[in-house]
Amino acid sequence: MDLKYTQHLPSDFHPDSRVWIYQCNRQFTATQTSEIDNILGEFCGQWTSHGAKVKGFGKVLFDKFIILMADETASGVSGCSTDSSVRLIKEIESRFGVSLFERENLAFFTDGYITQIHLKELEKAFHEGIINPESLYFNNTILTKKELETNWIIPMKISWLKNRITEK
Repeated sequence: MDLKYTQHLPSDFHPDSRVWIYQCNRQFTATQTSEIDNILGEFCGQWTSHGAKVKGFGKVLFDKFIILMADETASGVSGCSTDSSVRLIKEIESRFGVSLFERENLAFFTDGYITQIHLKELEKAFHEGIINPESLYFNNTILTKKELETNWIIPMKISWLKNRITEK
């Protein structure tokens, strides 16, 4: 699996554009990914905040992550417009029978695949050798386009997870 993804991000969005990442509890099929990309495109085409058009972007990456982005240099994103995006994600959950809000499911790139490990199982997975300090972690806590481009896929040893592991 190729981890290059920045070419799929809009080049005309400000580096401080807000980003939301929703990780699916399973891989989407290619057909589902295409369908969700269309749903996201339709949503972003009509996304508004207090009547002003939101410069938005949405895309499924790696058949696993839904990325939503709003360039607030064009217009700010209000609570109501954020709520509308959350409603959209919940509709996608319902339509495709998936979960996109399980924040304790962590994603790692190991042996050429994306592996999910529950936060409670992190230390066990580490000590069993499933992951190690160099394992690439999908840091879904990032908030901006710049962070998405530079700090989304990082070695576990430089993430917040490093403090969750005790060496034996």
